[in-house]
Amino acid sequence: MRFLHSGIPDVLMVEPDVFGDERGFFMETWHAAKFRDAGLDLMFTQDNHSRSGYGVLRGLHYQILQPQGKLVRVVAGEIFDVAVDLRRSSPTFKRWTSATLSEANRRQVWIPPGFAHGFFVVSREGADVVYKCTALHSPEHERTLRWDDPSLGIAWPLDGARPILSAKDSAGLSLESAPLYP
Repeated sequence: MRFLHSGIPDVLMVEPDVFGDERGFFMETWHAAKFRDAGLDLMFTQDNHSRSGYGVLRGLHYQILQPQGKLVRVVAGEIFDVAVDLRRSSPTFKRWTSATLSEANRRQVWIPPGFAHGFFVVSREGADVVYKCTALHSPEHERTLRWDDPSLGIAWPLDGARPILSAKDSAGLSLESAPLYP
């Protein structure tokens, strides 16, 4: 298992060792000691599975209280995954980083608490996204940052199309008016 830095040092790409043959493959997606050796002493409290069609954009979500760290991977299809640093005390405050996660590349991304998270489905067949969380979902603390906030300038790979959004995601707050972390 390899831990690689992204454009923001606290957000890590995780490349598992994959062992395959004519029967299929095997890989570890979580190993507490290996993560701990990489400086990530984590305890997960919830696993989630999301299925989305082509062109769906989910996010940018975060919990202002009970912030969640997320270990994200794709088990079917492909997504453009984004993390935005909302920690005022961070040297990377207001910066975003992205990764392509897919069934084919088997990469994972670690997004620590204090970040907004979202993704856009780029595969025509849709995508199944699974992620482990370090805190339970807390609907009363959930917030949505506007996916297309011009102050962020996220380069979503939309190819000129308008993404498919939920009502909640359509009503996301601008970075200027959103509650942020210390």
